Amino acid sequence: MLKLERPLCFFDLETTGLNITTSRIVSLAVMKIMPDGDVITKSRLVNPLVPIPPETTDIHGIKDEDVADAPPFKQIAKSLHEFMSGCDLGGYNMKNYDLPLISEEFARCGLSFPAFDQKLVDAGVIFKIMEQRTLTAAYKFFCGKDLEDAHDAEADTNATYEVFEAQVKRYGEEIGTTIDEIHNFTDDGRVDLANKIVRNENGEYVFNFGKSKGKRVIDDVGFAEWMLGKDFTYNTKVAVNYALEKGGYPTIPIKPSSK
Repeated sequence: MLKLERPLCFFDLETTGLNITTSRIVSLAVMKIMPDGDVITKSRLVNPLVPIPPETTDIHGIKDEDVADAPPFKQIAKSLHEFMSGCDLGGYNMKNYDLPLISEEFARCGLSFPAFDQKLVDAGVIFKIMEQRTLTAAYKFFCGKDLEDAHDAEADTNATYEVFEAQVKRYGEEIGTTIDEIHNFTDDGRVDLANKIVRNENGEYVFNFGKSKGKRVIDDVGFAEWMLGKDFTYNTKVAVNYALEKGGYPTIPIKPSSK
């Protein structure tokens, strides 16, 4: 069985599109599982303050008029940040989309997220490693049920946690039963959510792209400074500064994208 030392927040987002820096949240759900087994769920629509493209509405069914009276993310950011802080984080393929996107939304509100000590457990990554399927297939495979209301944030969040529980039950000996163990099982070495800065085999922070790929950040401060001045995600810039600081170099003021 899953063993929790601190709360675990599973979450899912529905958004205006696929671009991490420009897309906005239109719906979110967070399921907070406490170490004693209690569960607190928060789910709500969010006004993205930009039109929702028809092709996106075709996927999750949320229209402009559905969110017209909903609060913008900035209005709920502080309370949501407090709710999700001090917790480990879980989701389905969240490392590549949901987590970097919500990180950008928080950054626009002056809030840094996630913290570097928050462990990540991604049911999608576990499933990809062990079985390589989609959430709908995962729900059928692990839980023996059909996923109703797919692409509804709350339904997807609930299904993802059920899948994760079933994975721990099925693969516990291989992947572990604590958040630390499961985090380590799925950890791909990335320092930032966009995978631009990673840890090498010695735990040192290195670039993961471009002319300096594989080179330690502290060995090419010029490239790091170039990144901080370009249109990388706020979270990536925080990671670059974090690597510079750990190497004894001064950090550089940064701000989130305004796009």
